[in-house]
Amino acid sequence: QVQLVESGGGLVQSGGSLRLSCAASGRSFTGYVMDWFRQAHGKEREFVSYITWSGETTYQDSVKGRFTITRDNAKNMVYLQMTNLKPEDTAVYFCAARKYGSTQPDYWGQGTQVTVSS
Repeated sequence: QVQLVESGGGLVQSGGSLRLSCAASGRSFTGYVMDWFRQAHGKEREFVSYITWSGETTYQDSVKGRFTITRDNAKNMVYLQMTNLKPEDTAVYFCAARKYGSTQPDYWGQGTQVTVSS
């Protein structure tokens, strides 16, 4: 079955860095757009970043210049390098996959917790 499995979350001090990974399996993800979303406690899930199969990227304004999304198509991996982390980045981070042109993900991971202490 299709699985997206996130890893790399944890507790970090403000200003620190973390690298999240998402391992995709169970089908071909050729042509799929890979997303990162996050959901803080008591808040709605929000978009963070996406990367297309060809490597085009988009970021939420609040993470521009601090987060970098990359993917390794040969390994079916997606990464989110997060630097200069702030307490407001604290959330559960989710990896998702959608067909190019679709606005809604077809597959979701289970999430990984990122906690940034001040």
